Amino acid sequence: MTRDFAAMMVPKILTQKKLASTVRRLKSQGKRIAFTNGTFDILHLGHVTYLQKARAAGDVLIVGVNTDRSVKTYKDPNRPVNPQQDRLKVLTALACVDYAVLFNDPTPLKLIRKIQPAVLVKGADWAIKDIVGAREVLAKGGKVKRIPLVKGRSSTRVIKILKLA
Repeated sequence: MTRDFAAMMVPKILTQKKLASTVRRLKSQGKRIAFTNGTFDILHLGHVTYLQKARAAGDVLIVGVNTDRSVKTYKDPNRPVNPQQDRLKVLTALACVDYAVLFNDPTPLKLIRKIQPAVLVKGADWAIKDIVGAREVLAKGGKVKRIPLVKGRSSTRVIKILKLA
């Protein structure tokens, strides 16, 4: 069995229940887990560049994805444009995303506590003191990595352009 075929045999979309056993397995293999989170609606160059850099920060990248319900609590009530299952499938189609898991809470703190990543990744537009889970990751000896965003690229920008068309 080739490595690529073997990788396809492991589902990349994790349930909350499957997350714990996957994290245990990865850590027992000595893998450094990088974690990031977001909505990832209308995937664009900024997202892909960010996720590639997040993946480079560890051996494995787990992405927490806001549920549709949680997105509506902090963005426009008409968001997300793409439903959560579509966003999960598009994200996990990227080679740089090893796993993705939905979360329904306002923040990913419960996920971060469950995963205890070696590296917590967030956009450089966030100050470390404002990054949810940074204190917990640093206290466990992990790192927080802030990644510069690609200028002029955002789902909100795409939506505004489409409304003008």
